[in-house]
Amino acid sequence: MKKTDATILIIDDQEDILFALKMLLKKSYERVFTLNNPKKVVNMLAENTIDVVLLDMNYRIGFEDGREGLYFLKEIKKLSPNTSIILMTAFGKVETAVEGLKLGAFDYILKPWDNTKLQDIIKDAVRESRKQKKLPKAATITPRYFIGESKEIQKAYTLAKKVAKTDANVLILGANGTGKMVMAQYIHEQSTRNTAPFVHVDLGSLNEHIFESELFGYAKGAFTDAKVDTPGRFEAAQGGTIFLDEIGNVPLHLQSKLLQVIQSKTVIRLGESKPRPVDVRIVSATNANLKLEVSSKQFRQDLYYRINTMEIQLPELKDRREDIIPLAEFLLENMRAKYEHPEAVFNNTAKEHMQNYSWNGNIREMQNRIERAIILCENNTITIDDLDLDDVPIEETVLPQADLSEIEKIAIERALAKNDYNISRTAEELGLSRGALYRRIEKYGIEN
Repeated sequence: MKKTDATILIIDDQEDILFALKMLLKKSYERVFTLNNPKKVVNMLAENTIDVVLLDMNYRIGFEDGREGLYFLKEIKKLSPNTSIILMTAFGKVETAVEGLKLGAFDYILKPWDNTKLQDIIKDAVRESRKQKKLPKAATITPRYFIGESKEIQKAYTLAKKVAKTDANVLILGANGTGKMVMAQYIHEQSTRNTAPFVHVDLGSLNEHIFESELFGYAKGAFTDAKVDTPGRFEAAQGGTIFLDEIGNVPLHLQSKLLQVIQSKTVIRLGESKPRPVDVRIVSATNANLKLEVSSKQFRQDLYYRINTMEIQLPELKDRREDIIPLAEFLLENMRAKYEHPEAVFNNTAKEHMQNYSWNGNIREMQNRIERAIILCENNTITIDDLDLDDVPIEETVLPQADLSEIEKIAIERALAKNDYNISRTAEELGLSRGALYRRIEKYGIEN
């Protein structure tokens, strides 16, 4: 049987799994690589064009919630958008695997796997990877940004464009789903650093046990499985921008380490003593009220001032009503080609409901609902049923004087009540991971 000219990468910490899969797949594919440590994937992707990655979701004993797998899923998608990723888990955590699908995974399979089913999934994944590579690249060269007409969003982007030309550190504030990462990318694209890397670090999902090794790198032999010298995210962003997302979630005892790097403009890899200079622009983001966190001694004041040379506040979607329908049309336009519905449109009733809906999950919620709708719609017409808006009451507006933390707490309480305290449904509506939602429930002392 002739082998398919494709490259498969298997990432798992169990050598027997790597051996078994390699033996199975090398009969069908020209190149099959294996890694026993997901941190090595950066170098692997830099040196090879990978069609499909089989990614285990758990790597350390005692940590079986799949968060590491989701973290590396996002990293692979950023480094190699055309690569199809198949998630693997032995623990039957279907909800976590489904969350992975929403983050861009092609499919998932449970261990122990069925060989025939796995081969079929990989065959489809290779086909999808090849299809993505054939798409016109011109559309991705210059990112498209929807700014809108509301006074507050115009003010935010005007400020962003001015500060982008400098090297000032920027702090982006806003509720979940308001577009903080998009704003960070906009600042990078408008800066003189736009030909250098833009490195996104999701501090909210970064386990504190790997915080230093991920951000600052490590030397060979620094810990078990540290087989080669490995640069961290700050070094990876050399000359460009590092985006520290959800910086309000960094534990207090790790904030001093981050502050030291920002102040000295150097990093010291784990297992080394010599500082390495880094030239990066720092953009941070959070949905927390950092002033309140500073007052309650939960966030270092000196770190707050270091990251906050310029502050940009993003409004919630319900506070920019004039942008709701134009934004929905913009998002729909971006999805038409992806789902092969080039003529899909909203009907008037759907537009009316979208205009009046509360959008507690902001832009992220709108994007999720529209993506769901374009898949379900018939005759290229998107209805309120497709958007799942028909039975959703319009919520009253939160008092404007409430701070961001209070707004978030109220939004979570309402969403939990609406979804009968089902964590998965609530997290999906709010545009959060289950882990992030649990952290916020604990933070605000929310009870059933």
